[in-house]
Amino acid sequence: MARPHYASRLEDWFNLGVQAVLRRRGWQERIIPQVGYGNTEFVRVLARVVLGRDPRNQPRYDEDQVMRGWRVFVTAPATKVLVSVTINGRTYDAVTDRGGFIDLTVPEVLPAGWHEIMLGVHGEGQARARIFVPDPDATFGLVSDIDDTVILTMLPRPMIAAWNTFVRDEQARRVVPGMAGLYDELLADHPGAPMFYLSTGAWNTAPTLTRFFARHGYPPGPLLMTDWGPTNTGWFRSGQEHKRTALRRLAREFPNVRWVLIGDDGQHDPQLYGDFAQSHPDHVLAIGIRQLTPAEQVLSHGLPVPNQDPGAHDPHRPTAVTVQGPDGHALRPQLRDVLTRPEPT
Repeated sequence: MARPHYASRLEDWFNLGVQAVLRRRGWQERIIPQVGYGNTEFVRVLARVVLGRDPRNQPRYDEDQVMRGWRVFVTAPATKVLVSVTINGRTYDAVTDRGGFIDLTVPEVLPAGWHEIMLGVHGEGQARARIFVPDPDATFGLVSDIDDTVILTMLPRPMIAAWNTFVRDEQARRVVPGMAGLYDELLADHPGAPMFYLSTGAWNTAPTLTRFFARHGYPPGPLLMTDWGPTNTGWFRSGQEHKRTALRRLAREFPNVRWVLIGDDGQHDPQLYGDFAQSHPDHVLAIGIRQLTPAEQVLSHGLPVPNQDPGAHDPHRPTAVTVQGPDGHALRPQLRDVLTRPEPT
């Protein structure tokens, strides 16, 4: 393998130094569980391990611990730590990566619904994680972007994003009207359907987002996020590639599901969803795009007009039906009309 990028080596050197100092001061591993999921063949477990002063007082779930603003980003990842994952009385081992993350897929089959699994380090259970398993007969699924689709964060403009993420209280963040009701209605029509939140945001914000979703009535579901910072090939990860990879993986893992993909026109969702619909036409039922206001567009990417899908006007490009509206109230009747249309023969 090629030598890792200078940025990742610099970050690893810094993290190892911080870990050494904190461990000498008595800090220990603390597990931050994320919501995982499964199907008829496997369970995917997502979590992160960081160093903390007193991990014995860890809440039952990490989203129960209120850490606001900049504090969620000021963490010391615990690298190369052995984590035990216990499911149905069987234990599997995983080792944290250079960012303290574990992404473990194990051959366990759980019945449809919500489940709890145990995570631990040093042979002791420290945290419980939730796992959602969709109905194996489900043919409908929902994937939603987060930033500027369900919560107004004005990403990716760096200064605005920094203010919303690092400074403002999480309860001061604004919700996009009607989106929670739209999602509830779609899922109520399809009990047991999979629901995923797909974002280019950092894993550090997952507990904050989980609390935000619960407070504003959004249906629970696994979050598919990313780790900001250097990689083995460059200074920053590609958010677009993260979304493409996640969508392709969902298509493989749930081959019988046709997805409704919901995002906004302030970033690259129209293009990403359009490309996915072109390459996986049997996996996309409809696309819903929230239209940002001109002011939101300027804050999002610097221009008062939306980011258009370059292939949207290509007559030879197959795609799914796309509806647009400024919020969930406008998208709801359009999506209802699309989803109740009879299938073409």
